Amino acid sequence: MSSMDITNLTKETFARLFAAGKRFDGRGLNDIRDFEITTGVSDKAEGSARIKLGKTEVIVGVKLAPGEPYPDSRDKGNLTVSGDLLPLASPRFEPGPPEFGAIELPRLVDRAIRESKMIDLGKLTMTNGKVWTVFVDIYPLNDDGNLIDAASLGAIVALSEAKVPELNELGNVDHDVKPKKKLPISDEIAPISFSFFKLGDSIVMDPTREEEEACDARVTFGLSKKGKQYLINSCQKAGKEIFTQEEVDKIMDILPKKFDEVNEKLKKFL
Repeated sequence: MSSMDITNLTKETFARLFAAGKRFDGRGLNDIRDFEITTGVSDKAEGSARIKLGKTEVIVGVKLAPGEPYPDSRDKGNLTVSGDLLPLASPRFEPGPPEFGAIELPRLVDRAIRESKMIDLGKLTMTNGKVWTVFVDIYPLNDDGNLIDAASLGAIVALSEAKVPELNELGNVDHDVKPKKKLPISDEIAPISFSFFKLGDSIVMDPTREEEEACDARVTFGLSKKGKQYLINSCQKAGKEIFTQEEVDKIMDILPKKFDEVNEKLKKFL
């Protein structure tokens, strides 16, 4: 799961704890750490949020700019998500070209948002043939595990706060005029990411960095809810170990309960 070396003794210690249903911080295997979200952390972004999930901390910024539509969707705006895993956030991150984790993180956030239809991209067209491009930038400040799920929550709130810039007579963004129109997003849909990590026969949620490094596999789901129906918008597995059918069935039972739990906490930040 990680490029960092971890000793067999550490893995065995975590395996014994998980098998007994215990963790060092006292949580149950499916307990998610409390989170806090602060909005408006950047006065240069159209929307921004800082999330603290336990000791994991991430800033997400949203910018909008006029651009050309994609050839296969000329009647829709664009969405692009990027992530910058800086070494200051974790000993796991190194300077230089992005490694797989730096590519996977924004890709999973992008896929959950895009496939849930949270943003009505059809309302982001412009009269001159151009469209608005929504840029979501993810910046981890401290990595204490489960960055994907933390970044997902931060992106949802930052998008909910974002406003569409005003344009001048030349069709350029007018930075001197305060935008008032909110980004066209669904009031009902908030895609939330849930990652499940496997070590031995145990499945844990929201691991700390040490727990995450000990695990051998991860599966991440982007989940949303429309009415009373839960929708899986994205899914990706990482790691060498498999998830059995029984384990996947157990995860499917857990997902709706966890969605409702996190979504209820999330509502006060939206």
